[in-house]
Amino acid sequence: MTDALAGWDQGIPFAKTLGIEAVRTDKAEVRARLALSEPLSTTGGAMNGGAIMALADNTGAVCAWLNLPEGATGTTTIESKTNFLRAIRQGHATAVSRPLHAGRTVIVVETEILDDDGRLAAKVTQTQAVLR
Repeated sequence: MTDALAGWDQGIPFAKTLGIEAVRTDKAEVRARLALSEPLSTTGGAMNGGAIMALADNTGAVCAWLNLPEGATGTTTIESKTNFLRAIRQGHATAVSRPLHAGRTVIVVETEILDDDGRLAAKVTQTQAVLR
């Protein structure tokens, strides 16, 4: 795990508020998970899409951060697209983020959201601007 991002789930206020837990953090892959809870649920008992998108955005942002080019000072999401494929009705949503493109001005990250059985629940592609 990269020292600068060790414990990122506790160092990013929104991730901490949601209860996101870091599982793996390296340049090639970032994994985190979020437990289904009543405050993060729909009236039907499934994990809210906004919670899933927030998990993907936080995990993808850490992946982008780890892939910043030399001289960059940070990153920010400028576009995000989510396809929801199945509901998460129990356990955890696990995000797996991998870089698709790490350039000088933008970084594109693909994130899969899996349920506890490893089934694909959502697919997210996000573009992160490189800040200087």
